[in-house]
Amino acid sequence: MSISHEDFGESLRRIVISGRLDVPGTDRVASKLVELAAAPKKGVVVDLTSVKFLASIGIRALIAGAKVVQQRGGKMVLVVDDSSTVIMSLEATGVNELIPVFRNAADAERAALA
Repeated sequence: MSISHEDFGESLRRIVISGRLDVPGTDRVASKLVELAAAPKKGVVVDLTSVKFLASIGIRALIAGAKVVQQRGGKMVLVVDDSSTVIMSLEATGVNELIPVFRNAADAERAALA
């Protein structure tokens, strides 16, 4: 499980998570995700294309990150691989109704800055 980020100017941050967002994996990245999401950026894109498994605790971490972004007036969106089980988890739990989900980074970046 790993987490990294890249800033694009003053307004956009891309956070990349890879591995499994299960109990051990989420424990390692949850606080870092919230910390990175709290940056003063208009848009935050969380790239989950390299996440192999998303458990409920991982979903909770994503929601916590989205709340931090929303509280400061920003917008967080997710990028997922269309063929992964991650999209199924997001849709089954309704998270895709709370946090916009995109299949490619370009669309996600545009939406995060809109």
